[in-house]
Amino acid sequence: MRQSGTEERSESKSMADFVISSPLIKSFLAGSLSGTCSTLLFQPLDLLKTRLQQPQIAGETSRGGMLKHVVYVVKNERVFGLWKGTVPSIVRCVPGVGLYFCTLHFLKTSLHLDNPSSSEAMFLGASARAICGVVLLPVTVIKTRFESEVYHYRTMSEATRDIYRTSGLRGLYSGLVPTLVRDAPYSGIYLVFYVQAKRFIPERVKEGSHLVAANFTCGVVAGLLASVVTQPADVIKTHMQLQPAKFQSILTSILLIAKEEGVVGYFRGLVPRMLRRTLVTAMAWSFYEQVTKGFIKK
Repeated sequence: MRQSGTEERSESKSMADFVISSPLIKSFLAGSLSGTCSTLLFQPLDLLKTRLQQPQIAGETSRGGMLKHVVYVVKNERVFGLWKGTVPSIVRCVPGVGLYFCTLHFLKTSLHLDNPSSSEAMFLGASARAICGVVLLPVTVIKTRFESEVYHYRTMSEATRDIYRTSGLRGLYSGLVPTLVRDAPYSGIYLVFYVQAKRFIPERVKEGSHLVAANFTCGVVAGLLASVVTQPADVIKTHMQLQPAKFQSILTSILLIAKEEGVVGYFRGLVPRMLRRTLVTAMAWSFYEQVTKGFIKK
């Protein structure tokens, strides 16, 4: 019995040592943990963004702003209604953020880009996000429908069956192009701004106790800029995933949104998306930096 206990402790220690010594696993776990925390904290902002962007429902006279939607959700769905769509969000974000950082680390080390230039950072961020976007798109479609008022699914399996029954496999990949147009540039632009902003951090701050706050600030600035640039693509993606029969292509979506809502339609939901994406990404990168001891300096 004593020998068995010793062997179990030895195996546990070996597994822990393996995880700690593997940069890819460490990157995945760091991203997954930060993804879990940020999803639970900021899901209400994602729900509000989807509600603001969804195509106007028949009989709806005015969309209103964030506050109107908050009051409506709390009144009709209670406070926890703000966390509607949390399960598919977690299913998407937890492995998604982990996969992003894991892919990013793999590309960075494979291509020997330890200290990337602006163009290299753009390539790294965009490539890693594009891979994740393709892999996780079906979950993104389900999440978007869960958060909207257009569909009333109770479970992810019900949503999956309904989408596959009505639209086939294509339905689970609706909005693929605008998703890539949104996510790849977002991550590329974000990484460029983030890497450049970090280079302005004084050495004394890098060595001190304020490094986490400095990293978070760099992340916030990068997130704000990247969110504004990619907002129109996010609106188009949401329309295509909620009403694929009407918004069948990017060009059709662009024309219909412009006709029905004007230029302002391309920027609906900007505030909640900007807040959520900025805070989520800044939190993820701050946590990732602490766990992996820095992205630029390895």
